[in-house]
Amino acid sequence: MKKTSIGGQALIEGVMMRGPKKTAMAVRHTSGNIVTEEWALDTDNKPRLWKIPFFRGIYNLVDSLRFGYKCLMRSAVLAGLEEDEQDEPQTAGQKAVMTGMMVISMVIGVALALGLFMYLPSFLYKWMANGLDRLNGGDFWINNAVLRGVFEGLLRLALFLAYISVISLMKDIRRVFMYHGAEHKTIFCYEHGEELTVENVKKQSRFHPRCGTSFLILTLLIGIVVSICIQVQTVWLRVLIKIALLPLTVSVGYELIKLAGRKDNTFTRVISAPGLWIQRLTTKEPEDDMIECAITAFVAVVPEDEQTDKW
Repeated sequence: MKKTSIGGQALIEGVMMRGPKKTAMAVRHTSGNIVTEEWALDTDNKPRLWKIPFFRGIYNLVDSLRFGYKCLMRSAVLAGLEEDEQDEPQTAGQKAVMTGMMVISMVIGVALALGLFMYLPSFLYKWMANGLDRLNGGDFWINNAVLRGVFEGLLRLALFLAYISVISLMKDIRRVFMYHGAEHKTIFCYEHGEELTVENVKKQSRFHPRCGTSFLILTLLIGIVVSICIQVQTVWLRVLIKIALLPLTVSVGYELIKLAGRKDNTFTRVISAPGLWIQRLTTKEPEDDMIECAITAFVAVVPEDEQTDKW
């Protein structure tokens, strides 16, 4: 079984695929036709630092988020959910207002995420530990780094799962998860050496070990170890230290995902298991027209020399 480096992302009514030389997105237009857009990747000029293990994870995460957001917004236009700004030229003032609103929205979003996933678990544990220690007359809970780290990590994981479960009830998000399944099935079909047809893709598994969901879960689990190692009890200082250590957490998670995609042994199966289980929430069985979009995007990024896309 071949393991390709080609990966993708579910979009609104479409799929984006990233190959070794270019990126392509295929979206079901409001007309019913598949619209494909492609971009060349300038990987040769990427600084050497971002190709080194434990540094490449940070670069790839930021680059994936940046480009993924661009494709997501573009897919919303093609799917008819948003108006195309190119059709209505904006004045300098309008552009400044829109840019300002986007920046404010991003700042609020980041603040909410940090508050929910970073501050809240630390605050709740300290509040709970102080209460228990007052009842028992000691300092066992407040000074127990292991219990604190496990509590904070498991609460973050629970919040993430609750968030995914709630948004999966929304019709539009459920369709995105179906396109996510189409993306995984298409990659599996290619890796098994089968012709990329709807029927061949349909019979593949929708759970893939190199999924972004698996990366997120691994990062959250690694965060438990990081939390245990932080001996500081002051909530705001713990949060700052965790933020400072995020690049390290992300880097380790990325390297583990690379390893899980390359090897098949007991260790890689263990570290892949949580992510594969969570994909039962983030992927759904796709419809035929969704698979057609995934195939279209995938074929567009397969290099002429298929040896260059090895994982």
